[in-house]
Amino acid sequence: MIAAKFEQIKQYICQQVENGTLKEHDRVPSENELSQQFVCSRMTARRAITELCDTGLLVRSQGRGTFVATLKSQTSLMEIRNISDEIRERGHDYSVEVVSLDEVAASQDVAITLDVETGSQVFCSKLVHLENNTPVQLEVRYVNPRLVPDYLSNDFTLHTPHEFLSMAAPLTEAEHIIEAVMPTSLTAKMLKLAQYEPCLQIKRRTFSSKGVVSFATLTHPSSRFRIGGRFSVNNG
Repeated sequence: MIAAKFEQIKQYICQQVENGTLKEHDRVPSENELSQQFVCSRMTARRAITELCDTGLLVRSQGRGTFVATLKSQTSLMEIRNISDEIRERGHDYSVEVVSLDEVAASQDVAITLDVETGSQVFCSKLVHLENNTPVQLEVRYVNPRLVPDYLSNDFTLHTPHEFLSMAAPLTEAEHIIEAVMPTSLTAKMLKLAQYEPCLQIKRRTFSSKGVVSFATLTHPSSRFRIGGRFSVNNG
């Protein structure tokens, strides 16, 4: 079955972004140019552009055109940043311990979260991120191999999972839940803390234009981590 013209336009633009032909802040073809290229009405082209703007992949600039948005995943309160960059910006040393890299059968919960079949093979990485040789985050991440087939071949001492995924499957959306938890004995051992010390845990799911890319659980010792953010208030 042939996709509708507006879907064809959306797929074309998404492919251009994912293969690097269109980069951050590049201008995308106008509605007139797209309608000529795909032999459709300008209204059809406008629908495709509007829907991609709604997903956050594109952004309109009045009087200038439509551009590829900054490809950073974010919620309304907090942008996702690369942990190695944050640590180095504080003038501290960053390092990582790779606990395990595996291909595992997706449990029901992981399958639902990644939108894959239960029991299908997914990638799983477990890393401990350190600041000045002190553990500050335990990262357990499940990745959809269909979208990022080379994930396990990455050298995580050179590129964090966030860096690698941002290059391999540019992130367009994210959602996360933040809660206070008590660590398991294994988590406490990997983070080198007393088992009774509470932790802050972030469960984060990230998306590209093709679907769910990864699901990560990020656990931080409460004494070594804090969250901050800044946002604008619309009084209109």
